Amino acid sequence: NGLPIIDYHNHLSVEDIGSDRKYNSITELWLAPDPYKHRLMRMSGVPEKYITGEATDFEKFEKFCEIFPLLAGTPVYDWSRMELSLVFGIDESLSAENAREIFEKTEKQLSAKGFSNNEILAKFNVEYQSPVAEITGDLSAFIGGKISPSLRGDSLLLPSAELKASLEAKSKIKITDNESYISAVSVLLDEFSALGCRIADHALDDGFFDGSKDAVKTLVLLAGEYAKRGWTLLLHLGAKRKTSDRLRTLAGAAGGYAAVGNSFDISALCDMLGEMERGGGLPKTVLFPLNMTDAAALAVMEGSFSEDGVGGKVQLGTAWWWCDHPMGIRHSLDCIASFGLLSQFIGMTTDSRSILSFVRHDYFRRILCSWLAEKNKSENWELSEETAGSIIKKICYENIKNRLGI
Repeated sequence: NGLPIIDYHNHLSVEDIGSDRKYNSITELWLAPDPYKHRLMRMSGVPEKYITGEATDFEKFEKFCEIFPLLAGTPVYDWSRMELSLVFGIDESLSAENAREIFEKTEKQLSAKGFSNNEILAKFNVEYQSPVAEITGDLSAFIGGKISPSLRGDSLLLPSAELKASLEAKSKIKITDNESYISAVSVLLDEFSALGCRIADHALDDGFFDGSKDAVKTLVLLAGEYAKRGWTLLLHLGAKRKTSDRLRTLAGAAGGYAAVGNSFDISALCDMLGEMERGGGLPKTVLFPLNMTDAAALAVMEGSFSEDGVGGKVQLGTAWWWCDHPMGIRHSLDCIASFGLLSQFIGMTTDSRSILSFVRHDYFRRILCSWLAEKNKSENWELSEETAGSIIKKICYENIKNRLGI
């Protein structure tokens, strides 16, 4: 538990880190930016007024406290208790009865020294973290080396006219074809590298391979650029983002209403990775399926795209998004151990917008330790305590540290 945290992919606000934001209430810090909580409030029948509407901060917090005892079984129930305990020293379980007391206690703490954005982050022993940034985004918050950017590359696959214009302005390269487009992108990738970027992330949503073939071709070209720089490519697979138009209008693009898509097109994914490999541009790659039925097939890929002298070049990632709970984490560990290679696994990342979400590393580590102890006994692995500890340390810290060259 004393191991530092390397969080290689998240969506934290670099503006809040840069300004060391202060928060006025626990609602502002903990409830307002969290679509997981909003989703459960809607499912519990809480009116939108108390979720994203005009109710006061206390009224919103009180409504969440009222339903909280009924959230047992969801990861939000576990995360919330851990966050309150670690950050605020509150070990009481939330309820309607203690809502006012806890709201006032946390309000007082947030106004005191030690509870600014960056002071809260410092409580988690984070050695390295990498918030996402767009290719033409403002990178000034990353100057100085406290945090490193990771590239959010979705907009690059089918670039808009506006993006191309911005790329031209920043790179000083006129875009006339694919070659000049990649050249312009490459100039900005170098700027990312100079600020410590080691990760590029692409979301390949449900039906990705049914869409434009140009997107696939562009991703293959971009992968070659990532490989040249020694970056790791994260592929988040199979999210179904178009569900309720009503909630999208109401809550915005990240409003907690996305769903799990169909089983991903494994054959098309293999073809794409193979094309990258044939061109000498297959970077180290981590596959994050949202549909749990894909985990075994993707874990097998760890042995399908090996490279001489490189451990775990293509591998299954940690349980992601709706799968980030004991069932999902244990399932991914089962698949990695059975079909891939557990000792090469790079472990947990938060993929979150909340600065409190670093407790999920502790959550993952507890589940991992419990799972490994159970397997060691039930499967007669006969691992010594020293060997089991070594595997845990590799998964939680050493593998990702070595992969990123930190």
